Amino acid sequence: MPLTITQVDAFTDKPFGGNPAAVCVLPEARDSAWMQSVALEMNLSETAFLVRQHDGYNLRWFTPSVEVDLCGHATLAAAHALWEEGQLPAGQQARFYTRSGLLTADRNGMWIEMDFPAKPEQPAPAPEGLAEALGAEPKYVGKNAFDYIVELESEAVVRKLKPNHSMLAKLPVRGVIVTSTAENYDFISRFFAPGSGIPEDPVTGSAHCCLGPFWRDRLGKSEMLAYQASPRGGIVYVRLEEDRVRLGGQAVTVLRGSLIA
Repeated sequence: MPLTITQVDAFTDKPFGGNPAAVCVLPEARDSAWMQSVALEMNLSETAFLVRQHDGYNLRWFTPSVEVDLCGHATLAAAHALWEEGQLPAGQQARFYTRSGLLTADRNGMWIEMDFPAKPEQPAPAPEGLAEALGAEPKYVGKNAFDYIVELESEAVVRKLKPNHSMLAKLPVRGVIVTSTAENYDFISRFFAPGSGIPEDPVTGSAHCCLGPFWRDRLGKSEMLAYQASPRGGIVYVRLEEDRVRLGGQAVTVLRGSLIA
């Protein structure tokens, strides 16, 4: 029986911006190898697979090469697809059981706000070759459970980066977040994860679970507006509540089809 698969651009209000993710609601759980093959076939930064539970959905995320523990934009895309396709009533909270625990999403007008765990960093020595791989000298280097975070001197430096992805892929982390303060936003960032099969991720919700606490401590703010400065670009609203990060964004459906394999 064919399965519906939906492609959603997340963290944008316009088609062909933000970060695209595929969303597939399964009638029952499928094995990891099959889901990984579908994600490779979709060839997007993430494909989300959902299975209905009594009070929500089991949710798993796959890049074209690996399963990941936390993904913001594909969670946003999944919530958007469930509401748009009528699988959840408009006013009902989306609840997702994941490798990172229970995640929720609520509609707030045209925006969707997700409740994620904070993933703060700690200062860390710069790994050998990091500055060379980025093509820029770090102002600060930290590390959390997933990624390195690198503060750079200015917004202009972040925007102009042309990193060596082969060198970055050798680092023993999911990816590298680069960030700075910004003129029209509280901060900007970019995210490189060639070792996870994603040279540059367009907009990375999970990276803001680290960026939120990082910039709260430096800017003295618990609510911030962020921009991820990839070629597609995307806006993320960030709100800190104790050990949780509220991530807000918009989403647009761009494609819906049938998966017959």
